[in-house]
Amino acid sequence: MKNVFDEEQMMPFGGVLGHCCRGGSVIYLDGTLGMGKTTLSRALIQGLGWTDRVKSPTYTLYEQYDLPDVQVCHFDLYRLSDPEELEFLGIRDLDSQRSIWLIEWPEKGDGYLPPADIRLTLAPGTEDDNRTLSLDGLTMRGQQQVQAVSEQLWGWV
Repeated sequence: MKNVFDEEQMMPFGGVLGHCCRGGSVIYLDGTLGMGKTTLSRALIQGLGWTDRVKSPTYTLYEQYDLPDVQVCHFDLYRLSDPEELEFLGIRDLDSQRSIWLIEWPEKGDGYLPPADIRLTLAPGTEDDNRTLSLDGLTMRGQQQVQAVSEQLWGWV
């Protein structure tokens, strides 16, 4: 699935993606600095009902959001100097099967992260304020989730 989004459309898209992945999903977020990975993560978390501030985990590397029916683990590994540091965060104690994991800069955690169900890639769009968004299901679960997102957004984008 590949579409062009502006920032206004990112909020409802994030909500749909979150609801379709509520049963658990590992989502790798790819894109250069400033492409909107954190904005999309914020949209997903708020779309699932989080009403408090969604903090960027740029310096903490990890933020956890416990919602009534799902846990969201948001990682920003940009400042990770060694993938082994993920052990100190207790990554093996987190449930990647029933939680939604949003992982920015996943290549920095290579060898310590669970495999992705979905790879979401953000790239510059044709205009200054939009982005090309690609959503690829990499596992059976991820493919089903991407299909559900496509069905819910049909006609919207």
